[in-house]
Amino acid sequence: MTAFPYAAAALVAALFSQTASASCYVVYGPDKDILYRAPVPPVDMSREIHETLPLVAPGSTLVFSPSNFGCELTINKLPLTAVSAPGGMRPARADRG
Repeated sequence: MTAFPYAAAALVAALFSQTASASCYVVYGPDKDILYRAPVPPVDMSREIHETLPLVAPGSTLVFSPSNFGCELTINKLPLTAVSAPGGMRPARADRG
């Protein structure tokens, strides 16, 4: 029995673990109330969070997790934008500008 199959499996697992992403995003307000909870990020995640989150929810904290436990029920108390998304309004997203 060789160690090659185990080493190959470990390498593949390590490669896939690097591409993990968040499954649940929660925004807590300054008073620790949940303002937002959903599997979709409330801000543009290609930018620094400290740049975008204060524009959407000043004084808030964003927590994200690879687990989707608790995200089955979406909560959105963030300000709404004037742009409709399919199926209704979406949360305000910080501008890239």
